[in-house]
Amino acid sequence: MQVYEMTVQYHLVRNGTAQPLTSPGKVVEYMQGAFADAPTVESVWVIALTAKYRPLARTKITSGTLTASLVHPREVFRVALLTSAAKIVLVHNHPAGDPEPSREDGWVTRLMRDAAKIMQVDLVDHVIIGTKEDDPTGLGYFSFLEAGRL
Repeated sequence: MQVYEMTVQYHLVRNGTAQPLTSPGKVVEYMQGAFADAPTVESVWVIALTAKYRPLARTKITSGTLTASLVHPREVFRVALLTSAAKIVLVHNHPAGDPEPSREDGWVTRLMRDAAKIMQVDLVDHVIIGTKEDDPTGLGYFSFLEAGRL
């Protein structure tokens, strides 16, 4: 059996004062460019926040296919624990552009909400990012919090 030593590495991506992410629109703005490296597949990210909603880190958890991505509470809350986050936002994209959540998106949100309660880390929102052109509402994103589904 092999036993590994784990180390944590931090890479500075931004200097200066970070604006609090207090709305889905601010989350979308903060995530700008995050999906550019693989725009044709779903990617799941976690934004770690302070108690005052200031971002500590954003971390890609997984990349999937055009229509699906695997995500597990273990990977999501690892980010929260390693960054000492008080709150998190789960974010993923829909490459086809329509941010309307699938049944699986709803299931993942409920799973993360339940895990967040156990871990005592607030799940602030789950935001799905699409495009304004393909979104029937014209927003270009879907917020489980705004929709009352969190």
